[in-house]
Amino acid sequence: MSASYYNHPTTNHRKYLTLSGLEPLVVTPESNFINIGERTNVTGSRKFLRLIKEEKFSEALEVARNQVEGGAQILDVNMDEGMLDGVYAMTTFLNLIASEPDISRIPIMIDSSKWEIIEAGLQVVQGKSVVNSISLKEGEAEFKHHAKLIKRYGAAVVVMAFDEDGQADTYKRRIEICKRTYHILVNELNFPPQDIIFDPNIFPVATGMDEHRRNAIDFFEATKWIRENLPFANVSGGVSNVSFSFRGNNIVREAMHSSFLYHAIKNGMNLGIVNPSMLEIYDEIDKELLELVEDVLFDRREDATERLLDFAESIKDQKKVHEDKILEWRSDPLQDRITHALVKGINTFIIEDVEEARLASEKPIHVIEGHLMIGMNVVGDLFGSGKMFLPQVVKSARVMKKAVAYLQPFIEAEKDGKQEFAGRILMATVKGDVHDIGKNIVSVVLGCNNYEIIDLGVMVPPEKIVETAIREKVDIIGLSGLITPSLDEMVYVSQALEKRNLDIPIIIGGATTSRAHSAVKIAPHYSNTVVYINDASRAVTVVGDLLKKDSQLYKDQIREEYDLFREQFLKRTRKKEYLSLKEARKNKFNINWDTSEIVKPKALGIQVIEEFDISKLEAFIDWSPFFRSWDLHGKYPNILSDELVGKQATELFADAQELLQDIFKNKLLKAKAIFGLFEANTVNDDDIEVLVQNTESKASKSTVKFLTLRQQSKKAAGKPNIALSDFIAPKETGLQDYIGCFCVSAGFGTAELAAQFEKDNDDYNSIMIKALADRLAEAFAEYLHREVRTKYWCYDQNENLSNDDLIKESYKGIRPAPGYPACPDHLEKKTIWNILNVEENIGVELTESLAMWPAASVSGYYFANPEARYFGLGKIKEDQVEDYSQRRGIALEDATRWLSPNIAD
Repeated sequence: MSASYYNHPTTNHRKYLTLSGLEPLVVTPESNFINIGERTNVTGSRKFLRLIKEEKFSEALEVARNQVEGGAQILDVNMDEGMLDGVYAMTTFLNLIASEPDISRIPIMIDSSKWEIIEAGLQVVQGKSVVNSISLKEGEAEFKHHAKLIKRYGAAVVVMAFDEDGQADTYKRRIEICKRTYHILVNELNFPPQDIIFDPNIFPVATGMDEHRRNAIDFFEATKWIRENLPFANVSGGVSNVSFSFRGNNIVREAMHSSFLYHAIKNGMNLGIVNPSMLEIYDEIDKELLELVEDVLFDRREDATERLLDFAESIKDQKKVHEDKILEWRSDPLQDRITHALVKGINTFIIEDVEEARLASEKPIHVIEGHLMIGMNVVGDLFGSGKMFLPQVVKSARVMKKAVAYLQPFIEAEKDGKQEFAGRILMATVKGDVHDIGKNIVSVVLGCNNYEIIDLGVMVPPEKIVETAIREKVDIIGLSGLITPSLDEMVYVSQALEKRNLDIPIIIGGATTSRAHSAVKIAPHYSNTVVYINDASRAVTVVGDLLKKDSQLYKDQIREEYDLFREQFLKRTRKKEYLSLKEARKNKFNINWDTSEIVKPKALGIQVIEEFDISKLEAFIDWSPFFRSWDLHGKYPNILSDELVGKQATELFADAQELLQDIFKNKLLKAKAIFGLFEANTVNDDDIEVLVQNTESKASKSTVKFLTLRQQSKKAAGKPNIALSDFIAPKETGLQDYIGCFCVSAGFGTAELAAQFEKDNDDYNSIMIKALADRLAEAFAEYLHREVRTKYWCYDQNENLSNDDLIKESYKGIRPAPGYPACPDHLEKKTIWNILNVEENIGVELTESLAMWPAASVSGYYFANPEARYFGLGKIKEDQVEDYSQRRGIALEDATRWLSPNIAD
């Protein structure tokens, strides 16, 4: 079968390698190279081996998470080590991965040389996995036995070029073994050919041994032969093997990996184990070094190995970038300089380079469509393949915007200059919601890929979204939201679009959104496509698939997936057992109030903090979520030395520190807080009655109620159905208990600073200031809670906790927030605002959907009981919704709307 037939995208769409975790991965001829994460392999990572040996599985999961967020599209898991119980380790780790949606969204490669470990993995892995590997090493009978089982488990398979006579080390042996195994699998066992991945063996080069001189050439040629002669089969390999002779010399190794991968992909290699941090950008490899490397790879000179070894020795003790060659790129051709500036995020010389390009172009618009987009296409390709990270892309966008802003007057002067975009995308944070960091990041990434972005900002009502989409003739609508009421707003937008018979695809994103919500709640209301994206790196691929000419196949696939997902989701939820509200209340969390410690606050009433030294919050910042907001996942400070993202995380952290110190020094942001401590008791099981001192009369108090919600899912024996009210002494005990509530903000000034950065075409710092403001607000909440515990309520005066302890919530008591798992009812914010007079006292407002403005604000309750704990409400039944509407004094329809994300279907 010819290669042209194999590469035809429509005739054989069912012959593509299709894998899955929670999300599908379809490897088509148009796919970028598929990067397999290698660090969850005990044979390749000493850190991972140590964590598995010590059974520190939660830390081992962070290694996996870093791989996924660093660009891995398949996760290789290997537990082959003499002192490990490989079956136990593989089973345990894969089960833990299954409970982490951000990891388990990608397919798993079960990697072992021991069949019992592979089969243990196949028995627990979710989705469609890959087995790595089987071969003819033990003969045909064993090979067939394992292949049949793999087929039965529904997995794809890596087949090593290895037979009874040993490992294939020549071109001829490689194709002989691959041809033989393909025949057995496809013709004898009816194994799907697209589920076969050949590994034709990548061996080291430049070893000094003559028999190794053709190692790279033979791999390239064997790969090409496989792709042209074994229909639908794929090719993979471990790229780092090629540079084994140069261990310790990263400069040479990175160049070798990049060059080898470049040529391997050209010859048909479409998957592989590659460490992105050990890759140089091919076009930026030192020209002398590249020539020496490729002399070795292609065996072009007798003395190729000696020459590369001499070069390696000469730079052994030098930094990667020679101090005297830092600006050597400035002597490159114009296009190379512009591309380099965009890829590296260097804006120092972009104006002079763009001016040179303008003078050499017929029209200024041609500089954008030509020079700049060529560079940004490189950025897009590197980001899409996991070789660049989000902060770098945002810096690239800053350079791009500076260049476009310079060209704009020249374009306008010509009157007829108009940039050709790849598509027009409307982006909006939905009505009532004010959070836009994630939306802005996605907008920047899409802008880098030549999409025109129409950003409507925050708190955008459905009618404005619909009217703008029609007027501007947009190709896609992107909806974002953070708070749970935003989920309903997205449904309203889809219904409004359907009412107007529009056929514009919708992409959904934001902290509270999910594939489940998109499939179950939004998609049924809209005839066109609804797609959920969970990070910026997926946005480009999804948008590209939606806008390509033959997109209907992709749209149909999404619709089928979501229909199936919805059916399975509803089936699972209907199987869950729930208690009636009356039964759940009988199974409440019981505290022994005869012995429980109740501490009266040192000072009851309301305290306002307006003049606050914001620099005090630096020691309370939890930096890990900051990195996650930039799609760099890992725990601080370990992320700074992470093998995959450490370099970029360190650069990002340095930039954050620089802006943070500027905030402190020049008082760029203002922080305010208010809190109150009050007498309280539980009444009627789920209500907390609060006595608030009237401001007009010191002698009188008014009664206010906090309403709580109770878990209703059926629990195992001895497990309670908890509500927050369980942590406050019931009124009938005769005991006086206490409760607190608060609001803090570090966001005053953020919007103005972000707007100024955007005006200066600096999206990087616009996003940075919002991310830092969010971290400072959370730090303020942590700081204030400590002050309350130790100085105002004084129920833990001797507390001595580190910031790590605070992050781990090792303190006594809790501070749950309305809108979060223990109390998803956003309406409780209104009660807090009324009790504390938040808006009047510190200026933090509530939107109609009860989001806080400024966005960098936190509110919640204080519970002091030592037995108080965080929990998730989960799903509740209709009887509790009805009870809640009566207690709240609102219509059942309104109660249903506010609680809809938690109502069991």
